[in-house]
Parts: sequence; C-alpha cells; structure tokens
Amino acid sequence: MASYQNYPTELFDDLKQMLHASTERFGTKTLFMEKRKGTYESISFRTYCGHVNSLGTELLARGFGGKRIIVIGENCYNWVTAYMAVICGVGVVVPVDKEIPAEEICNIARISRAAAVIYSPKVAEKIAALDASVERISFDDLKTLIARGRSRMKNGDRRYLDAEIDNGALASLIFTSGTTGVSKGVMLSHHNICFNLNQMCKMVYIGEKDVFLSILPLHHCYECTCGFLCQIYRGCTVAFSEGLRYITKNMQEVKPTMMLCVPLLLETMYQKVWANIRRQGMEKKVLSAIKMTNAIYPEKLRIATKKKVFSTIHQSFGGRLRMLVSGGAPVDPAVLSGLRDLGISTRQGYGLTECAPIAALNRDWLYNDASAGLATPDTLLDIYDLQDDGTGEIRFKGDNVMLGYYEMPEETARVIKNGWFYTGDLGYLDEKGFLFITGRKKNVIVTANGKNIFPEELETYLGRTNFVKESVVVGYMNEKKHDYDIVALIYPDYERLREKYPTLTAEQLDLELQRAIAGVNAMVQSYKRIESYVLCEEEFPKNTSRKIKRAGLAEREYQKYLNKKR
Repeated sequence: MASYQNYPTELFDDLKQMLHASTERFGTKTLFMEKRKGTYESISFRTYCGHVNSLGTELLARGFGGKRIIVIGENCYNWVTAYMAVICGVGVVVPVDKEIPAEEICNIARISRAAAVIYSPKVAEKIAALDASVERISFDDLKTLIARGRSRMKNGDRRYLDAEIDNGALASLIFTSGTTGVSKGVMLSHHNICFNLNQMCKMVYIGEKDVFLSILPLHHCYECTCGFLCQIYRGCTVAFSEGLRYITKNMQEVKPTMMLCVPLLLETMYQKVWANIRRQGMEKKVLSAIKMTNAIYPEKLRIATKKKVFSTIHQSFGGRLRMLVSGGAPVDPAVLSGLRDLGISTRQGYGLTECAPIAALNRDWLYNDASAGLATPDTLLDIYDLQDDGTGEIRFKGDNVMLGYYEMPEETARVIKNGWFYTGDLGYLDEKGFLFITGRKKNVIVTANGKNIFPEELETYLGRTNFVKESVVVGYMNEKKHDYDIVALIYPDYERLREKYPTLTAEQLDLELQRAIAGVNAMVQSYKRIESYVLCEEEFPKNTSRKIKRAGLAEREYQKYLNKKR
C-alpha cells in the first residue's frame, strides 16, 4: 500500500458545533459571496451564524421542532441559511432538486411527511401543488423571519441555541433518483457528514485562503458536503455562480482558487483552452513550454513555475485557480494530466449519496489520474465477489455510511451487510490501494451541470409504452452544446405495431416511436428528456439471465445516430 501523511483536522460532534467553532475562529472573515444588483456582496461567518440562529429560533417558535422541512431552490445565500437553520436544531432537512416536476415534489413531501417547505420564488408554481397541510415559506420571507427570531433571542429565547443535537439520528433526508423510477430516501446523520468532512480534508488541503466558486446544485450531496459545509469547516469562502453560462465571467469577478466539477465541465474547459491556443497559433510554443516545465522537480515547484509560464491561461480562470476536483463519473486521464501540464492541479474522487458522499479520493501529492482514488483514511474499501479478471463489486465501510434508506428496510438490508455498504459498482484495487472503476451498474449519465440521469428510469417508462419492446438509453456527446444528447436505442414491438398497421410504413413506425418518447418526456425533468432515438432492427444481446448486455451497445449504434443527425 502507498504511504502518505494526513493533513491535521478536527472531528466535530455535529454541524452546529462546527458552525459555532468556525464563527468563533473566523468571525468577520467572508464566508459567502452572492451577486446582488450586479455586484458580489460578502457575508461573514458571524453574520451567517447570527442569521442561522435567528431563523432557527423563529422556526422553533412556529412549532417546527422535530419536523421534516423541505428546502428547494437555486444555489444562493437563502438556501444555505435555511438548510443550516433546520439541521442545527429544528428538525430534519430535506434538500430537493428544483428541476423535478411538481408531482414528484408532492410525492417527496408526502413520503417524508414534510411539515413545511422553504422555497425560492422561482419554483413557486410547482410548490402551489403541495398539500395544504404543508406550510409554505418563501425565500423572500426569510429576512422577516430572521428579524423576528433575532428579537426573540434578545428577549431571552434560547430554545434554539440550547437545542441538543443527537449526532447519530436522522438529520438530512436526500431523495435520489431511482434506477427503476422509484426514488430512495437516503438517511444521513450529523456524524455521517462530520466524519466525511474530517476524512476528505485529511487528503486534500483546503484552507482559509481558498475561495470556491459554487456551480453544481446544492441539493446534491456532493456539492452540499464538499462545496458548502466543507467551506464552513475549513474557514474558506463560497461564491455562488450565476449559472453555467456565467462561469467565465464569475471566475473573473471572484477569482476562485478551487472548484468542484463534473467530468464534462472539466473536459469542456480543457477543450476551450486548447482551442484558444490553436486559434492564436501557439500550439508548438505551448507544447515546448510544457515539456520544459515537466522536467522540474519537485511537483510543488513544477506547478508554481507553470503558473508563471502559463499566466495568460490562468488569467482566463481568474488568476488564482489552483485545483479542480471532479466527481460523479470517471474523468479522461488525459484531461487531468493535460490541465496539470498547464499548472492547474486536478483530482478526482469516488462518492455516493449513501456515503455522505466521499468514499475514495486522490490525494494532493499521491494520485493516479486513471483511478478514482484511495480510500479515505479511517475507512475501508474492498472488492467483493472477486472475478477471474480481478474485478468485483466495490464495497465500503466507514462512519459516513448512511443510516439506511427511508422506510425501505428490505432495500437497506440488501446494500448494507455487517457494516459494509455494497455500492453496486464494479472495479478493482491495485497494489497501492488505488480504486479503479470498470463499470457502473447504475449506468449514470452525468450532465455538464452535474445532473444525474439514470438510463434505467427512462427505459422503464419507455417499456410501459405500447410499441417499444426493448430500449437502452445512452448519452452521446454533442460538441456544439458541450453536453450529452440523451438518445434511446429502441427495438420496437413489431408484432403489436403490425396489429395496428398491417402494412407498416417507416412513417407510421416513426410516428409511434416519437409518441412514445414524447409521453416519457412529459413525465420527467427537462434535463432527462430523450432528444432522439436510434432504430434497432434486432433484439439486444442478452446474458444467460436474459438481461441486456449493455457493453458496446452505444458504440455499435453511434454511426446510426450520426447519420440521423445529418
């Protein structure tokens, strides 16, 4: 196994203790930066903690103690204030994706027994569909609620400040899109989250001088833990991006030192850098400079030198960017090493919501670009049911493993056995302990803005339509939009089609398949919509269990997809 040294970290009992400790230490230092009236404004640790305590006090005064409260909306100061106020002394926070349909929000509210929803005005129309028993609190109301809570505290109300946290109890309930169209509620405790923060910060240095640009959605465990709670923990700053279209502009404004990404975003950034280099006719010069600087040792000095040599490139990212961390899916190793050739350190990790979320991570100075990383320091990664080729199912054991799936004891028992969480992903460990993922049973497609699309969900819906016998949903890269086209490979139910159309024509077949896709698209979030289909004339290959063998299918049908686009 590889040898390494951990960065010193503190393990807090709960997030409330963590917030107060950081507030005491960092006080007036900027914690959040948010665009208001065209300019980024700063909010300090002390101000934020005061707002959290005041809002929590008012929520308790309104009878929400011990209740489940949904938080839904875009990344913003109101979101992080509501989240922390709920989880640090009121009840259970339920972060929800603002993009999901109103019907699914209603479903989550019903399943979780939510007493209230704190929401952005941008999703007000969806919230209107909730049952009348769920109290609505708009982000626009928070300023008033905070003022009232502050007044209560001045008058001696300490119920929120003195509220005790059970760090082993349910604190955050996160609903993940199920691969069969059924959402699972992942139950996380304060200890799960605090332990995960402690572990990942032993592996990658994050300090009080760091500024993060928050791009990925906060309702997702990855961004919430690693791009919001971590920054409170380590005393750094979070600046909220205005959206994917404004990343370049926002980077110039806030000059971030670190960013969390998904592979597609990393790859797009890298491609744009090289496109600009070629446009300026600088390719040979840059390649020569890369070769020269790659000969410099140790790595710290090499990176520092590259920042100076490629200063123009660094200025396009704000001038201070030192590291990009990617999650959600494997990254092309050439992109990771290519960015590092230009002086931008890049690391990838492996995580799941069920692990709060980090299970493996490449370290600052010990990494493998082809690997998902090493197990976090005080946890275990193992390969179960080892096959002849050395691969098997990845399983994980650590204090960050979830409490279980909400009200799904059988499903919980299926994935958690003797403390091990069975991930459903396939891979192997090398002799140094690096994890390599060879396949994902979930077959997740991660979009440019960090959205997860589970093909099986869409395939389930397609299978319920009249004329689709088999389908496999894949993501094909669209270079023009720097994102995936979601494409359904479809083998039609010709028998049923010919019952309706005895002399079936190509036009009639296309009409029915388009109708099937439109029906599915009407049921799912906009980012999950199927954009096109590829007609498959034969049944998909299957294994002995009659399950479709997905490997190679996307590649096999790719030319058909290209021909159809032309």
